[in-house]
Amino acid sequence: MKLKSIKLKNFRSYQNEVSVEFGDLTAFVGKNDIGKSTILEALDIFFNEGKGVVKLDKDDINKQGLAAGDNEITISVCFEELPASIIIDSTNQTTLQSEYLLNSSDQLEIVKKYPNAGKEKVFVKANHPRNAACADLLQKKDSELRAILTSNTIECEDRSRNAIMRSSIWNHFSSDLQLAEVEIDVSKGDTKSIWDKLQTYLPLYTLFQSDRKNSDGDNEVQDPLREAVKQILNEDNLKQKFSEIATEVDTKLREVAARTLDKLREMNPSIANSLNPVIPSAESLKWADVFKSVSITGDDDIPINKRGSGVKRLILLNFFRAEAERRRNASNIPSIIYAIEEPETSQHTEHQRKLIAAFLTLSQAANTQILITTHSASLVKELEFHHLRLVSLISGSKNIEPITAGQLPYPSLNEVNFLAFAETTDEYHNELYGFIEAEGHLPTFRTGKATMPYIKERRGGTTSQENIILTEYIRHQIHHPENTRNTRFTFVQLEDSITLMRSFIEALP
Repeated sequence: MKLKSIKLKNFRSYQNEVSVEFGDLTAFVGKNDIGKSTILEALDIFFNEGKGVVKLDKDDINKQGLAAGDNEITISVCFEELPASIIIDSTNQTTLQSEYLLNSSDQLEIVKKYPNAGKEKVFVKANHPRNAACADLLQKKDSELRAILTSNTIECEDRSRNAIMRSSIWNHFSSDLQLAEVEIDVSKGDTKSIWDKLQTYLPLYTLFQSDRKNSDGDNEVQDPLREAVKQILNEDNLKQKFSEIATEVDTKLREVAARTLDKLREMNPSIANSLNPVIPSAESLKWADVFKSVSITGDDDIPINKRGSGVKRLILLNFFRAEAERRRNASNIPSIIYAIEEPETSQHTEHQRKLIAAFLTLSQAANTQILITTHSASLVKELEFHHLRLVSLISGSKNIEPITAGQLPYPSLNEVNFLAFAETTDEYHNELYGFIEAEGHLPTFRTGKATMPYIKERRGGTTSQENIILTEYIRHQIHHPENTRNTRFTFVQLEDSITLMRSFIEALP
């Protein structure tokens, strides 16, 4: 499965429902404390159910929503690239399409609600039959389904399998299903069995945060080897081997228990007959706990979580570089989502470039998605427009939108950095000026603006003075740093000039 989108409602700073679309690599940009990390942490809550990095509590409920009487957090996630079929049990195979479990966009939409930030309630939002004669079939028992078949004289090739009976009923009413999007409780009927199976197809989700606790008991994923354990144990061939081991151990344990009870029966049949061996199922065994102590340490056995932030990030950087190579050359790898907050933290610019190159390569591998937040203008410039999501506050409401070249006066990642981080640079000033000049709008732009004197140097050492507008004064100084006869422009002047040019460009037809 592949993550397509998320909807948040009443979670932290997101009171009203907001929707976010994801690609193979998605980078969230915006000012500090605007809500970028909230999106990654909401996904951690959704996928890892409180066993990941983030633990849900009552402070996560939006304060305005709580004041208005709404104490329920909602996190909805949509998936595409879905499994072709779902095997509920050994004799009951079905598809999400035939069970009407996809939304109106043909995506699997899982809705998790957390009343008072407590235990989750899970629903599938689906375009589902609402005709009373064939509604809620997933919640009905086999006897109820057979009764519907009989009362409506519906032909059915197999009345022992619920999926086939449901299909026959829905086919009978196909001209009047009255499809509508509804939320189906997955804790009831066959929907529960389908949801249990679907969870095995969900991507692994791992969140790497920028500011981590460094306690000895820190169980959060900081060491890449611990993350590797999760991935390795999720591979199908190893799952099969673990199942075979568990089955063999189960068989031998039952033989030991049977021999013991046989001997006990010789001495006291009543006690022997009251006893039964209790052996955990293969699915319940926690194989990851066997490898919970894996780590990378230094020569002095100093664990990663005790090293400096720069070293930790450097190890993490190269974990992703190695993963990029491994996953691109592998086959039948499980789906995974890497979410990384501020990967540029404590890293030299050159390391940042290598890291984003690794992310770009890794995101091209099958069944792999990368999500990042960043405050690095340099990192943004290594990306493409379709990778970016701008998080902003518009009229008091949070807004998350993709950035496309067509939205801007001209395609520029400097423009993105200005919108996201209010970054004003010489490079951006040059870009804006160059656009106005190339479009032939300089005479119009100059009109009505105050001028200031500029001493121009000529070949041979002579000088001349001319009066020019502020934007041209800055332009000349950027292009001719060797001319030191003029007072250097200030940062405030640079901001003012950029603001004037942006306003002019935005007003162009």
